[in-house]
Amino acid sequence: MSKRKAATTVETAMPATTKKLRCAVYTRKSTEEGLEQEFNSLDAQRDACEAYIASQRAEGWVLVPERYDDGGVSGGTLERPALQHLLRDIERGLVDVIVVYKLDRLSRSLMHFAKLVEVFDTHSVTFISITQSFNTTTSMGRLTLNILLSFAQYERELIRERVQDKVAASKARGMWMGGPVPLGYEVRDRKLVVNEAEAAWTRRVFELFADTGSGVETVRRLCAEGVLTKTGRPFDKGALYRLLNNRTYLGEVMHKGKVYPGEHRAVVPRALWDRVHAVLQESPRVRANQNRRQTPALLRGLIFGSDGRAMSPTHTRRHGRLYRYYVSQAVLKGETSDCPVRRLPAAEIETAVIDQVRALLRQPEVVVGTWRAARAEAPDLTEAETLATLERLDPLWDELFPAEQARIVRLLVERVEVSPAGADIRLRLEGLASLVRDLGGIGIETRRAA
Repeated sequence: MSKRKAATTVETAMPATTKKLRCAVYTRKSTEEGLEQEFNSLDAQRDACEAYIASQRAEGWVLVPERYDDGGVSGGTLERPALQHLLRDIERGLVDVIVVYKLDRLSRSLMHFAKLVEVFDTHSVTFISITQSFNTTTSMGRLTLNILLSFAQYERELIRERVQDKVAASKARGMWMGGPVPLGYEVRDRKLVVNEAEAAWTRRVFELFADTGSGVETVRRLCAEGVLTKTGRPFDKGALYRLLNNRTYLGEVMHKGKVYPGEHRAVVPRALWDRVHAVLQESPRVRANQNRRQTPALLRGLIFGSDGRAMSPTHTRRHGRLYRYYVSQAVLKGETSDCPVRRLPAAEIETAVIDQVRALLRQPEVVVGTWRAARAEAPDLTEAETLATLERLDPLWDELFPAEQARIVRLLVERVEVSPAGADIRLRLEGLASLVRDLGGIGIETRRAA
């Protein structure tokens, strides 16, 4: 108490001509360990700096009340909350002197410190390290500063190398060394432990991809089944492929391309992993082409939802049986949408469209429109011949290959719009006229299935 009174007396006796220098104390600790204690490393640094500022009170030094403390932040970056706050206050002209316990508390990088000194010089701010005596206003002081910074950076690099060596040695022993926890595991006592509920979801992801061979279809199915990532978000293709390539699920640990047996238990059988990676070894373009060849889609590019967006063909296999669908873009992209028609069974909608097309072809107005369009190149064609030619499609259709069926559908149908009320089909009269000329004249080149 007596010391505080004495200090007050000195401040009162300070000459009026002495300029007050506003001093900001900056503290930093690289890790969060120990910060929860009542008196930690940041407090120790601050007490030492405040004591130094008090010793310079006769020189006009005054402590600013604002605290600039970065706890658990590396000195290898300038993107520190308290440091950025301090720099903003410097630019506003609120600080004259920066006081730190040690030089490396402010920065361990020569390049970063050069940037900071440039800011300090621009705003006439001086920098003091209470445990290292130097004066940055002289050439010798700047040389001393650069030497100290060189050693600080060297020490930082040594620490980084030691940490890297420790991580490498630990992973070689199969230990988990932190990072994002994979779906299917949780952390107990710094070790990975299987979460049985999540592990079942993980195996489901692998099984879906092994069965479908398609990332898009797997993501769609996962979203439909409500399977989420570890962070609680719906799967996308990026999250899917990261999970499928994570060797943690085999009970292994990877480090710089090397694989080590892990301390944790595997959640994916080796046989299932091998099935998935046999698929992944193929080019995505090749897999997509194979899927398209195996699952012909008569309405690809022709079918649209009530929101005006095209519906895409997709498929899945269940118990060895193929199921095909047309799905909305909202479903494929995992979007929330009020589109009333989100998914349609492909076989049912294709059959319905073909049946409606056949029915439309018998309607008088369609027959007349087709006849008029066809007469441009076949003047002798009659309306009766046009009707008879269109009727020939019924017995002919089932004998065509899928590729020929798709060609005719594209020739006849311009657009199919689906809604809860049904399907609205828009025909191409020009295509009908062309088909009539083919069937009625030179005939269509039919390729019958063996």
